[in-house]
Amino acid sequence: MKIRADEMTSLIKAQLANYGGPQLVVDEVGTVVQVGDGVARITGLSGCMAGEMISFENGAYGLALNLEEGNVGAVIMGDYLGIKEGAIAKRTKRVLEVPVGQALLGRVVDALGRPVDGKGPINAEATRRVESPAPGLADRKSVHEPLQTGLKCIDAMIPVGRGQRELIIGDRKTGKTAICIDTIINQKGKGVICVYVAIGQKESTVAAIVKQLEEAGAMNYTIVVTASASQPAPLQFLAPYAGAAMAEFFMYGTWEHETVGGFTLPKLAGGKYVPQPVAVGGRGLATFIAYDDLTKQAAAYREMSLLLRRPPGREAYPGDVFYLHSRLLERSAKLSDKLGGGSLTAFPVIETQEGEVAAYIPTNVISITDGQIYLQPDLFNAGQRPAVDVGISVSRVGGAAQIKARKKVAGTLRLDLAAFRELEAFAQLGTELDPATQRQLDRGARMVELLKQSQASPLDVANQVLMIKGAGEGMLDTVPVAQVQVFEKEFLGFIQSEYAEIIKEIHEKRELSEAGNAKFKEAVARFLTTFKTKHKVG
Repeated sequence: MKIRADEMTSLIKAQLANYGGPQLVVDEVGTVVQVGDGVARITGLSGCMAGEMISFENGAYGLALNLEEGNVGAVIMGDYLGIKEGAIAKRTKRVLEVPVGQALLGRVVDALGRPVDGKGPINAEATRRVESPAPGLADRKSVHEPLQTGLKCIDAMIPVGRGQRELIIGDRKTGKTAICIDTIINQKGKGVICVYVAIGQKESTVAAIVKQLEEAGAMNYTIVVTASASQPAPLQFLAPYAGAAMAEFFMYGTWEHETVGGFTLPKLAGGKYVPQPVAVGGRGLATFIAYDDLTKQAAAYREMSLLLRRPPGREAYPGDVFYLHSRLLERSAKLSDKLGGGSLTAFPVIETQEGEVAAYIPTNVISITDGQIYLQPDLFNAGQRPAVDVGISVSRVGGAAQIKARKKVAGTLRLDLAAFRELEAFAQLGTELDPATQRQLDRGARMVELLKQSQASPLDVANQVLMIKGAGEGMLDTVPVAQVQVFEKEFLGFIQSEYAEIIKEIHEKRELSEAGNAKFKEAVARFLTTFKTKHKVG
């Protein structure tokens, strides 16, 4: 057999071209010198970055928070009992990311984006950094669109706009979570993506919230992120940032839109939102996030910081506890048209002790947010639910987002309630009142009764406008206080069946014309006659 040199040459060249060979991988490896209480100190990682992920040989991950001269202080996410002194720790050269995308809608995940609802793995479209810079001034637009909570007392007097940060503050068991859940339920059919972050809560409480959202059909557009009380402090610290990253995927993304019933909604195909390139005119979605609650996140951060031996400051919190919340809440914004016009509206929740709003964490968050809704235990115990204290509560930008029909009726409502509270205190002295004052007191009592609302029953904006407008014009003056709720339910049913065009006009034109006002007065007169006959009133 004759061997040809040219064939051999070409064969060797081909082999050399396809030769992979052993590739040299260089890892920066360190040694654990101390571990305990979920914190590890590692030597040998001189190139480690702040916020970098560190992998341990037992499969656990840590987050580098302290970069000191001789060692790195890392908090361990998950079980730290399997890590011993002398264990190997490796740099990953990447910062913490969580899965994001439509696959997470309807799911319950932990602070690292891992499913905890028993529905199998999540095939996420992408990952996003947990810590992202907040949009700058040039990337923002002023808040001008309403985000309806469905609660009459909030939407009328403390309105919230898309892109706003509205603090929910109050003592334990005053209905803070209920406001967040009602707001999520009210976004049904409005094309708003919702994220609920539960921090340091009982797992049974989170399960009850998820069940409530499922029954209301709200889980289709909601992601629940949970870091329960039984989970390590690092996960409770990370949960709000992970939730914000999941919401930002939809806020910064570009999606097709269509007009449905006067509302601009993101386009759906097969139950999924349809992405679209920016060049074609894709837009960002409106998103809503509730952080429930940031008091527990601050406590988890304090625990981590003290274990890392950072110097304690006021109330033993570290010096950067303000930055902990400011860098989170500044990520909420109404984006400019250039960036797609998406928005992220945040409801941070803060729990107070005995109504002490001047404590360290409450004052910090009050100074960062665009207003607060204060829940009063005395009002809650007196049966006023939601127990919103209208005197202290304020919205600094939401008024710009109110529709015209609402603005007309809301101004008088706040004044009427303030006058009623003053007269109520005066009337308790037992003095005789003139007829005009008595009428004002009676109307105020009916207004207060009208603002009561049961949980998980948000009200449409048009229905709210009609009820508050009617009450301000004396519609309820002859109705007994005990029957105001019955009147509301029956009146709105009557309007829906007999005068649906009034509701349609408010939705489409955002205000009532003179003809609409005349029809409304006619509807009130007709209904009052039948209501009085049916319930033997007057």
